[in-house]
Amino acid sequence: MKSKICGISDIKTLKYITSHSFPPKFIGFIVNYIKSKRYVSQKNLNELLKIDKKNSFYVAVLVKPDKDDLEKIKDLPFDYYQLYDCNPSEALSIKKLYKKKIIIALSIEKADDVKKYKLFENIADIYLFDSKGYEKSMSFKHTLLKNIKFDKEVMLAGDIKINDNFENFKKIANIIDISGGLETAGLKDISKIEHFLKKIKILNNET
Repeated sequence: MKSKICGISDIKTLKYITSHSFPPKFIGFIVNYIKSKRYVSQKNLNELLKIDKKNSFYVAVLVKPDKDDLEKIKDLPFDYYQLYDCNPSEALSIKKLYKKKIIIALSIEKADDVKKYKLFENIADIYLFDSKGYEKSMSFKHTLLKNIKFDKEVMLAGDIKINDNFENFKKIANIIDISGGLETAGLKDISKIEHFLKKIKILNNET
């Protein structure tokens, strides 16, 4: 089981997780969604991404980005673009033009929403199944993914908490994506991050 910590917006937290003895495989930054309290301005993003990613991948979280959004970040050391609200042609165009790996984020409310992953089979490097919440931490029925055989790695988000039973997630996903569950009063909490990363390590040691 791999992990992704999303919504990083301060240097102290980023240094902590990149220097961790078992860091997350993916670290996400909210690049163009201003409604999110975790949004990072261009100036702050430039400073944050000077931090050596070491053994993690940096992910730009983008909600229907326009050309201006993409041009601003094209020279930053992102490994993946995580795309919300992009149709297949838009996502393919971004992948070809900017030569990044693509995480296709699908917002799930009902079973039919899950099936949309098939539209992106030739584009996505990873499928992310998330709630409809965007800037709010909302959940969806993770069991909707249970009996589907995916052709790519599956990332799971949607109001995941550090006290959830991660064994259940392991049955349906390859990567746990967590953000709000690692916060206290709206800010990333180092003690919760430590608990989460230790829990992932224990889960992997048991397999």
